[in-house]
Amino acid sequence: MPEKQAVGILPWIVAIGFFMQALDMTILNTALPSMAVSLGESPLRMQSLIVSYALTVALLIPASGWLADRFGTRNVFFSAVVLFSLGSLLCALSTSVHMLIAARIVQGLGGALLLPVGRLAILRTVPREQLLQVLSFVVIPGLVGPLLGPTLGGWLVEVASWHWVFLINIPVGIVGCIATWRYMPNLRSDAGKFDLHGFVLFGAAMVLVSLALQGLGEKSISLAAALFLLVAGLAFFAAYWLHAVRTPRPLFSLALFRIHSFSVGILGNLFARLGSGGIPYLSPLFLQLALGFSPLHAGMLMIPTALGAMTSKTFVNRLVEKFGYQRVLVVNTLLVGAMIASYAIITPAMPVWGLCLQFFAFGIVNSIQFAAMNTVTLKDLDDETASSGNSLLSVMMQLSMSLGVAMAAALLAAFTDGKLQRETVVGAFHATYISIGLIGMLAASIFFQLDRNSRIARPKEPVADET
Repeated sequence: MPEKQAVGILPWIVAIGFFMQALDMTILNTALPSMAVSLGESPLRMQSLIVSYALTVALLIPASGWLADRFGTRNVFFSAVVLFSLGSLLCALSTSVHMLIAARIVQGLGGALLLPVGRLAILRTVPREQLLQVLSFVVIPGLVGPLLGPTLGGWLVEVASWHWVFLINIPVGIVGCIATWRYMPNLRSDAGKFDLHGFVLFGAAMVLVSLALQGLGEKSISLAAALFLLVAGLAFFAAYWLHAVRTPRPLFSLALFRIHSFSVGILGNLFARLGSGGIPYLSPLFLQLALGFSPLHAGMLMIPTALGAMTSKTFVNRLVEKFGYQRVLVVNTLLVGAMIASYAIITPAMPVWGLCLQFFAFGIVNSIQFAAMNTVTLKDLDDETASSGNSLLSVMMQLSMSLGVAMAAALLAAFTDGKLQRETVVGAFHATYISIGLIGMLAASIFFQLDRNSRIARPKEPVADET
């Protein structure tokens, strides 16, 4: 195949994979209550479907680059599309929550490889002068997914069944497989030695901490068991740290944390997303269980949040250029937390236009937060640390989303005490929103440690997208 043809088609292939992943991450939330009824489960115990996927993605991201170097970009990307499509089919065929969780893990194995490997193929194929344009095109599906996903999920539940939330991925996956095998180059590189020891330690730590929070949220384990899992997870994190100190090529180099902006950015990302990470899970439940909206209408009410996120992209660069990262992140972190807490004023009597304005405003400040804190995390990395730092940021984004959902579910379960009466569930959601809003605000103290004069290095340098 001619090189020009490969360069022209490759961005479309990667965009297809990214679209599948972005759509799946948003289409499911609106369908959770209907899925719970169909499977005979409580809607407040369905967060495992989200956590299992996000955690699987976080686990496999560190190995994505090594796998692509070892087996070739086409082979790995093709396998990722197959796994994601197979996982979608298994989800649709599931008859219990446990089967769904297993199928979501299969989906996550594919989803973890789609964007990193696709982006790597582009970096090694597309001429440098076209790179910014091509990468900007590839992330468009990441904006379309949150805009389309919730409404599509609600519509599919109402006109068909929740199974179609997953079956819709199958034809897209078939097209992606054919295009990948025909047009994607199978690029390889010196894979080197993979830090398997560090991978196991770091992965065990993430899984144990997530299981502890998830078990508390579902009340499926005792407090003693949750504390044991949490302490064990922290012990594995400590073991990884000690391992990385004496390993020449660790999974994530500790030299990254000698870069001040990276240290502040990665820790700020973790704590800020603990607050905002649970909102895509909570809001569709709130609209349906507490306010009585149908799945379709609940999905449509998520559109203003996506539109607000798109709107912020027109001025976020100028905002950081004028005020600097520290001021923007400190003030905006407090605004995000306040916006989340303000959901406590929403009642069944609030008009739809009021809901739309509130969700739109949250979309703006939340998108500013993601863009600014992602950029400040990566901006001072050099060629030697860029790959490892970007990989760790991607892992932290998925892990914090997983923890955010688990924490939101745990708080909601505690405030509802397992009861779904309309008169009590509204207050429980309000208390949950206030709690996670306050938790998210704590990240402002971390971002305050940034250099006050830190700004975008070059006026035309774009702020990193949340994807």
